[in-house]
Amino acid sequence: MPEGDTVWRAARDLNRALHGKELTRCDIRVPKFATVDFTGRTVRDVVARGKHLLIRVEEEWSIHSHLKMEGLWHVYPKGGKWRRPAFKARCILETETSTIVGFELGFLRIIPQAEEDDAVGYLGPDLLGPDWNAEEALRRLRADPARPVGLALLDQRNLAGIGNVYRCELCFLAGEHPLTPVGEVKNLPRMVELAHRLLEVNKGRSTRVTTGSMLRDPLWVYGRTDRGCLRCGTRVVRSELGDNELEQRVLYHCPHCQPARDTA
Repeated sequence: MPEGDTVWRAARDLNRALHGKELTRCDIRVPKFATVDFTGRTVRDVVARGKHLLIRVEEEWSIHSHLKMEGLWHVYPKGGKWRRPAFKARCILETETSTIVGFELGFLRIIPQAEEDDAVGYLGPDLLGPDWNAEEALRRLRADPARPVGLALLDQRNLAGIGNVYRCELCFLAGEHPLTPVGEVKNLPRMVELAHRLLEVNKGRSTRVTTGSMLRDPLWVYGRTDRGCLRCGTRVVRSELGDNELEQRVLYHCPHCQPARDTA
């Protein structure tokens, strides 16, 4: 599932393939931008911003994409066999040596670089960005103390890069039920620091690990309804949580390690 670490790796790999290179092909398979052709133009750089990715073409334009749930970018040697069917491709860029393909992208659009801040400026501090600011992330989280922490962590306006896997694992590691109001979280600064540490540790890995073990069980509770909590063995509860019906996301927690607050 694409989260901030996935997008960071995609930006790194695309930047290696495209930075300073002239495009020999540009095929954008999104109707609104199908006539855009950057052939002959040079890619300045590729950067990640939370879960967003920006491919900057010279000093003027950016190819702005978001992976959503299914999207991914692949880099192939020019002429190499694709690992996904061609009908799923939304963007194809080529240089003299490489073919870069964006498959099933959540969205893709072309924007002037001068409008990048309008496109991604609403995001909170980027957990993997050079300007990561834990205090600003905490300020944004604390601005709505009644909001369940399981929703606040997933809100990219608070801090950018956390997806559903990290949301579940962070609540577990902090010993907090996902419905605990932000204002009642026992150690919110530690949770934010842990989020930063986990994404930093995992950004170079193909397998996301929160337990410290890449060989056995990489996650504590996420997806473990059939196996139980890795720490205590209690049956993991699977539910859904979102701000509305359209934004419901699967949630996992251990009722023993993450007891609900006693409201009596």
